[in-house]
Amino acid sequence: MEKILVETSARHLHVTREHLDILFGEGFELSNKKWLSQPGQFATNEKVAVIGEKGQLPKVSILGPIRKATQVELSATDARAIGVAAPVRESGDVAGSGKCKLVGPCGEVELEEGVIVAKRHIHMTPADAEHFGVKDSQIVSLKVESADRSLTFGDVVVRVNENFSLACHIDTDEANACGGATEGEIIL
Repeated sequence: MEKILVETSARHLHVTREHLDILFGEGFELSNKKWLSQPGQFATNEKVAVIGEKGQLPKVSILGPIRKATQVELSATDARAIGVAAPVRESGDVAGSGKCKLVGPCGEVELEEGVIVAKRHIHMTPADAEHFGVKDSQIVSLKVESADRSLTFGDVVVRVNENFSLACHIDTDEANACGGATEGEIIL
């Protein structure tokens, strides 16, 4: 079976223009530290503190470009450590999700919702979906192999968009569970 890239998506956040202005100052622009595998997406040099009821994560990276809604993506371990009730959700599905405070060099933002544990997912183009025989929002399994921790992830959502690049995203808890495997195969 054909292998696909498996990437670890570490804790990060996406911000709105309004929240970026509060955190870093009016008109501030995100600076590109490095391009990510998904076209147009980049890691920035900017970091903020994410504060929950029991603690904080002091330097959480912002990913660009700016978004329509601010969203914080943590691992379940991160969320538990700082006292945030973060449900497992697809990116963008933040209604009724966890709350936290964001602290930047120029200000603070109280998020009443927006903290999630991102559901593991595979980005693919329509051509990739046809090739693998899957469709958008389909749930599949992904078999990954490593020297000591091979496993099969269930409940992996397929996300199809012409602007995507083929890659599976798992969080740091999941990457640790599979020994940092970097490729896997889809099981229907």
